[in-house]
Amino acid sequence: MTDAKNFLITGASSGVGQAIARAAVAAGHRVVGTVRHDADREALEALHPDRARAAILDVTSFDVLDGVVEYIQEHHGPIDVLVNSAGYGHEGVMEESPLEEMWRQLDVNLFGAVAMMKAILPFMRERRRGHIINITSMAGYIGLPGIAYYTASKYALEGVSEVVANEVAPFGIKVTALAPGSFRTDWAGRSMVRSERCISDYDAVFDPIRKARQEKSGKQNGDPDRAARVVLDLVAMRDPPVHLLLGSDALSLVKPALEARLGQIKAWDSVSRSTDYQ
Repeated sequence: MTDAKNFLITGASSGVGQAIARAAVAAGHRVVGTVRHDADREALEALHPDRARAAILDVTSFDVLDGVVEYIQEHHGPIDVLVNSAGYGHEGVMEESPLEEMWRQLDVNLFGAVAMMKAILPFMRERRRGHIINITSMAGYIGLPGIAYYTASKYALEGVSEVVANEVAPFGIKVTALAPGSFRTDWAGRSMVRSERCISDYDAVFDPIRKARQEKSGKQNGDPDRAARVVLDLVAMRDPPVHLLLGSDALSLVKPALEARLGQIKAWDSVSRSTDYQ
């Protein structure tokens, strides 16, 4: 393929990241995926003898990220596409969830993605091209009960993505925040960290939500392989979107939430204006 690109995909051993890696290799692109275990490295490199490589890396090892990215580019070629897919979900009522769990959630989902962007941007700026795709979530738009820490990480990554998109556009670099709804991955299963329940006042609100999420795991409507095909389409576009929802559930939940938010802004317009100097 004449327009083959070099992909660097974090979290390439499972979920959407794994699906993107498979699709990119099948389409003739070259992929370096970050994984955390030797078995995952072997599985990824088995996709293709030449076009699939793996690097064992924890995206929260901030002091080594720059060196790893530099090494990857020296040995596998300049990175055209960075996909920040590494992440996990934390579930728990905010009042019940230890603050340490929020630090960990932000470290992986937010700071890890930002650190990877910081590591790759000098090279993309030098070449005046590149595309960064940050896998966020519909939780980056709406506040669903029981995932406050996860929502914080994804709201923040949506905002950072938009700012960076504006900052790097003059250099020919594109940024897309890709916000999936519920996809058939391990996110709500073995990959999810769940804080224990301890405050009975929340039983009626949260227990049915936790039960429904566990029962739905593995039966979600979203297809990771279809999401991967969207990613390949995006990286071929001259003018890709900065924000893109994936999944019919994301559309059905986010659109009315944004419309309600806009309605609230309009309803309180006069109060907002009342704080200006007269």
